[in-house]
Amino acid sequence: MARDNAALLARVQSFKFTYLQQPLNRYTFKAPKVKAWVEQQCQDKIILNLFAGPTRLDSCIEVSNDLNKDFKTHYHMDALELLRDISGEDYDVILLDPPYSYRKSMELYNGNLNSRFKQLLDLIPRVLAPDGWVITFGYQSSVMSRKRGFAIREICLISHGGAQHDTIATVEERIQVTEKEIIT
Repeated sequence: MARDNAALLARVQSFKFTYLQQPLNRYTFKAPKVKAWVEQQCQDKIILNLFAGPTRLDSCIEVSNDLNKDFKTHYHMDALELLRDISGEDYDVILLDPPYSYRKSMELYNGNLNSRFKQLLDLIPRVLAPDGWVITFGYQSSVMSRKRGFAIREICLISHGGAQHDTIATVEERIQVTEKEIIT
């Protein structure tokens, strides 16, 4: 297994870079170029979308979650609670598009704060397939990290133009199953 991990690590150390120009949308996947990029990543995969918002993805089998009960999702739970509750699932891709700041969390979820992100990241490997990956949207590119057994596969920089912050989407591929997962 160590030899397989070394070969995979060597392959993913050079990652793909994608650049998109797309005006900012309150709901990430309503932006056509971003939605198309995500659907290409998730083609024919079983995905868990922990902060789905109102938009559904078409090219995959999507299990969706959002705190907002007005959105048609499978679950309306805090993402951390959902990850704690589900077991025995092996999703090919986990999609993380949480509000990127305290202000956005309060704005998008009517005063409800979103999950504690580090704890959320620690639980993701429990429900991710051994060869799965995680796609995270935010203002930084280091999310799952090698510490959790992941390596960057692709970074997509989404330029919104003007004075808007760029969004960074990071695709991280699982390169090893950690001892902690085997024990639990």
